[in-house]
Amino acid sequence: MALLPCIGAVACSRADTGTADQRDTASVVAVADTDDFGAPLPTDARYAARVVSLNPAATEAIFTIGADSLLVGRSRWDEYPTAVSRIAALGDGIRPNIEAVLAARPTLVVLYATAENRAAADALARAGVRTIALRVDHIAQFHRLLAVLGRALGAEANARIVSDSVQSTLDRVRALTASLPKPRVVWPAWESPLLVIGGGSYIDELLTIAGAENVFHDMDAPSPPVSIEEIAKRDPDHVITGTSRGAKLSANPSWQAIRAVREKRFIVQDPSVTGRPSVVLGMAAVQLARALHPELRDSLP
Repeated sequence: MALLPCIGAVACSRADTGTADQRDTASVVAVADTDDFGAPLPTDARYAARVVSLNPAATEAIFTIGADSLLVGRSRWDEYPTAVSRIAALGDGIRPNIEAVLAARPTLVVLYATAENRAAADALARAGVRTIALRVDHIAQFHRLLAVLGRALGAEANARIVSDSVQSTLDRVRALTASLPKPRVVWPAWESPLLVIGGGSYIDELLTIAGAENVFHDMDAPSPPVSIEEIAKRDPDHVITGTSRGAKLSANPSWQAIRAVREKRFIVQDPSVTGRPSVVLGMAAVQLARALHPELRDSLP
């Protein structure tokens, strides 16, 4: 049973190799010549005449930078913004239906960069369709996604504005929580099998920015498997859950091994915000900081 949705396989994807200092800093972003599959990035906006985005974070970004008029298709996972419903859903974002994608006559397809999508990228290339494959496991990768899409879609100025706005909010939250005590937390991402948020996820970065310490920060994977006994051993101060999940965990005898569960010390977050490594990252940091540090409610943006 899920506690936090792994939207488009992003939140629960593989870890990045960037350093902690690089992951949430917009200023370090540089648009390389290749995407995450090593394919050349398009630099001519003519390739953006008809865009299919099968990457939910990219789709939301395309709307936010004002390039949504170019979209002729999306994945069925794309839910944000609500206006995305007017764009034809072409199926899954992982191992997509190539025939359905090609039927939309795209000139450019944006993929999520997972090994499971390499075959799709190759098939589209053989059909003469340019692709951009990107992943967003960390905050810095979100800024890079904005920069890449801005350049490819002829919306560089808007992309910079969005990137700067998100980073400004993250910086503001970090500054406000810097001197506060750091509660130790665990964030279950999936219940069966039991997965938690590890150090390889943007969510771990959001927790740090919001003034918390993830007790599984030392695990490099975005969502490593653990046991309830291991959580109990690390003895977090709080368990982060979605609405109503705290009561269900409390009613589960297995979870009673964890002191924070027995004492009903839950931090409630909204997975529709925190589960999206997209333009709402600043909002997610604010939400978490308010829940972790109620004394900051009037100071947060």
